[in-house]
Formats: sequence, structure tokens, C-alpha cells
Amino acid sequence: MPFWNLRRLYAVTLLLFLLLVLWDASGLDLPLARLFGGAQGFAWRDHHTFALLTHEGPRYASGVLLAALAVGVWRPWGFLRVMAPAQRAQLVLSVIGAMLAVSVFKRLNTTSCPWDLAEFGGVAQYVSHWVWGVRDLGPGHCFPAGHASAAFGFVAGWFVLRRAAPNVARLWLPGALMAGLALGWVQQMRGAHFMSHTLWSAWTCWTVGLAWESLAQLHVRLGVAADTKLNEA
Repeated sequence: MPFWNLRRLYAVTLLLFLLLVLWDASGLDLPLARLFGGAQGFAWRDHHTFALLTHEGPRYASGVLLAALAVGVWRPWGFLRVMAPAQRAQLVLSVIGAMLAVSVFKRLNTTSCPWDLAEFGGVAQYVSHWVWGVRDLGPGHCFPAGHASAAFGFVAGWFVLRRAAPNVARLWLPGALMAGLALGWVQQMRGAHFMSHTLWSAWTCWTVGLAWESLAQLHVRLGVAADTKLNEA
């Protein structure tokens, strides 16, 4: 039985969920934000070069990589050559699905960014993202972290890679996680997100990838069962 079978992956996902709930309960979001911001706002927010290197640059790189993977579904390159067409499609669709899920949740949520809070020079009041239906008087739409999902989205692709290209998967998962955490941290410095926004973005992308993998394996099992019935007939 493979170590990373679906049952263990479900257990890991639940454990990560519980750990994130504990993080939210700890109340550490605000103390971390205060390391970089005060009544005058966040010093790194409007630093043009910093924003270009840590915001626009990574988003462009993420888009280029995703486009290259999409092209690779039909014209495989590198490690994609060892993957079946269905696996290459799953890789791309899971990454896109993860990024879209974060974007949709962000659009639906009313939580504002740290730089919108009155404590940091804005107008909003701090309200936990767990408090549904209560607006914080700010613009909202800041939870979970969209920018970090430019890297975390690729976490969703690990699930198919662990089966189809395990050598790549060993580097893919830590690489995507470290890149996502780095992007989340710089957004924390700019006052764009709390740490919980980044962590929940990572969990969302992981869960979307697991959902795609579950559907893929279900499809395979149904196909095998259908072939078996045909052979028996």
C-alpha cells in the first residue's frame, strides 16, 4: 500500500484544518501584523521596487509556468513526457482549480486587509473571518490570500505528480510551499494579509488538489470495474 494513499491524505488534510483552527484561536494574526505596521500604516506598502519584485514579478512567473504546463498537455516537454495525457490534464486543471477556488472564496468573503484596519490608519474594525454576516466596515474581499495562491496553486499538482513523476514530486511540493509562504510573508510585511490568510490559502489549494485526485482515482476504479465486467461477459 503506497504511503500517500487517499486515506492518509484525508487524515493529513483534517489535521491541517485543525491546526489552522488553533492558529486562528491563538489570536497571533494582529501581533504579527504589528511587527510591520502601526498607526501610520505599513512602511513597505508603497515601496515600488519591493512591490514589483515580490508582487508583480512572481505573478508573472506563475502565469508563465502555468501556461507552459497547459501547452505541455498537448506538446509534452521535460518531465511531462513520462506522464499520460490524462495525468498532464489533471496537473493543469488541479492548479487552475486551486487558484480559482481561492479567488472565489476571496470574492465572497467580507474580511478586510490589515492595512484597512483603523489600527493601521484605515477605517475598518478587526473582525475574525469566522464571523459570517458581520462586516468590518472596510472594503473586504481579502481572505484568503490571493497573491500567495500564485505559488500555492501548484501544490494541487503534487497529487498527480506523486504517482506519475515521483522524483519531480519530491521537489515540487516543498518548492511550491516555500514559494507560497514567501509570497505570503512579503504581503504580511506590506499589510496586505494576515498570516491566517496565507495559511488558509495553502490549505484550500491542497484540498482542491486532493479533490481532483479523488475524482481521478474514482474514474480509474470505475474504468477497471467496467473492463472487468466486459471481460467476464
